[in-house]
Amino acid sequence: MGIDKALAERKGREFCGISRETIASSNSRRNRRRQRKKPPVQMLFETCKVVFASAGTGFVPPPQDIDKLRSVLDGIRPEDVGLRPDMPYFRTSATQRVPRIQYLHIYECEKFSMGIFCLPPSGVIPLHNHPGMTVFSKLLFGTMHIKSYDWVVDMPPESPNIINPSESQTREMRLAKVKVDADFTAPCNPSILYPEDGGNMHCFTAVTACAVLDVLGPPYSDTEGRHCTYYHNFPFSNFSVDGLSIPEEEKSAYEWLQEREELEDLEVNGKMYNGPKIVES
Repeated sequence: MGIDKALAERKGREFCGISRETIASSNSRRNRRRQRKKPPVQMLFETCKVVFASAGTGFVPPPQDIDKLRSVLDGIRPEDVGLRPDMPYFRTSATQRVPRIQYLHIYECEKFSMGIFCLPPSGVIPLHNHPGMTVFSKLLFGTMHIKSYDWVVDMPPESPNIINPSESQTREMRLAKVKVDADFTAPCNPSILYPEDGGNMHCFTAVTACAVLDVLGPPYSDTEGRHCTYYHNFPFSNFSVDGLSIPEEEKSAYEWLQEREELEDLEVNGKMYNGPKIVES
């Protein structure tokens, strides 16, 4: 029995020694893996390359790819792209007529683009569309009011959804339905809009200083018919239209949108992106 006990103690010491060595080796491997871990913005770039590999006008990624990209976006924090709320991007000056918005260009190719809008308090990106595009937006910090619309396309044939409000106005108005009209505060889920639904037309208003990471697939392209159009919006009740009837309790969910040309309420400056760089392979 004494010999057996001594043998057991020796084997136990050997086992413990091997375990410590194994643990140390395992920890070392884990540390090397951590050191080799890709920056989140690099992971976003590589995910976009896969998700938008076949992107063209009207392209919508399959559900599993949407979930994959949404998950990567959800994990990105301001520090991952080199941003802090106290940076000059998010301040206003008394001499500015309208709050100046900064756009940090991260990457763009014919399939997708990545960039960050930096808005000071009260900064506004006016109502605009994303023709034939799927767009992912991640609010990195701050509080922002988002109002978005989709065109009304399911009205009965006898119900007009396009009108010319008066002879003095040459630009027609088209009926749209409000999809979102609410404040969002980070951290919150990324938003996704699609070519035909999900709020393809939207307006951003900064309640506080905020930053929005945008991924567009494919990006705007005048030559391919993806031109950014801006709109004025008017309450549904502003105009009476023969043959168009909407229940009174639903009227607030509909508005008339009219294309606009002058953007006196928008000033966007391009700035250098100084976060982790994209490595193309």
